[in-house]
Amino acid sequence: MDRVNEEQSSEKLEAQAHIWNHVLSYTNSMSLKCATELGIPDAIHQHGGPMSLTELVDALPGVDKTKADCVYRLMRILVHSGFFVLEKIDSSNYEEGYSLTSTSRLLVGDHPFSMKPLVICGLNPILTEPWRQLGRWLQNTEDHTPFHIANNGMSFWEYKERNPRFSHLLDQVMASDTPLVAGVITRDCRQVFEGLDSLVDVGGGTGTLAKVIAEGFPQIHCTVLDLAPVVAGLEGTRNLKYVEGDMFEFIPPSDAVLCKWILHDWSDEKCVQILKKCKEAVTRDEKKGKVIIIDMVIDDQKCDHKSVETKLFFDMLMMTIVGGRERNEKEWAKLFSDAGFSDYRISSLLGLRSIIEVYP
Repeated sequence: MDRVNEEQSSEKLEAQAHIWNHVLSYTNSMSLKCATELGIPDAIHQHGGPMSLTELVDALPGVDKTKADCVYRLMRILVHSGFFVLEKIDSSNYEEGYSLTSTSRLLVGDHPFSMKPLVICGLNPILTEPWRQLGRWLQNTEDHTPFHIANNGMSFWEYKERNPRFSHLLDQVMASDTPLVAGVITRDCRQVFEGLDSLVDVGGGTGTLAKVIAEGFPQIHCTVLDLAPVVAGLEGTRNLKYVEGDMFEFIPPSDAVLCKWILHDWSDEKCVQILKKCKEAVTRDEKKGKVIIIDMVIDDQKCDHKSVETKLFFDMLMMTIVGGRERNEKEWAKLFSDAGFSDYRISSLLGLRSIIEVYP
């Protein structure tokens, strides 16, 4: 009997710790945000080697030197979570210093794949406050998303349009993701773009991805389609141009339409509308082109537990902020069918995301 009680107590203690860890999991993300805003990854990168606590505190602008122990505690949790490592500064003593990991290198401001804008933007109160409204939203039949409740009925897109500073930061986040994706596309996914003479990048922003495609595939004439405030004044090149427009109304005709991280922002109904416009664009003049989608497939069997968790995080984020969703293959197939497409092919070549080729 005592053994049974001991096992039950142990199980309850583990359950208690599990709940604590989930309730306090924001500690990891907010500590990471703090370190990023203070410029800790940049300071260690510029130092060029393991950096002692004293050196780190001295290098951080505005940090109160009397709070060195607090910086130590901040770094301790970030070492534990794998963002930094402790290494001996030299062989002659036992002093240790902080070094970057492959993860924290992505938080250095001038890194070509820097995710610094994502950390700062993703943990902005405008994106975290709607989570506090999730339960209320689930009980409410009127508001479209928790974001609407948190912002007096304003949608995410309306907020973005009215707040240029936030809009610019969000554009930086989207642009920071593109170089890595573009590198994989031009190296490992060339077959997706071979044989194309023209391509429209829907919602392509300032053209970060389209520029890479235009350079990597000189025979393709690329068009970036986005709203006027985004593309106004941008200059194209020999095989790249910018067009002001709304994807719900018109997409220029082309051999292929590219949608990178577009459809997960929208409901099924809105996605079908977008896909129908895509189909019109690639079937004009008796041609039969294709739609190229870069997005998540939530039930990818090749994913490990952590990758599945990341996809589920994104799905909840889409639901909470914009009313969109991540989709499994069956849900993607239904969208394609409802929009009048006949076939599709999924290639898991982009880590958490896939390339989906959709055919009329």
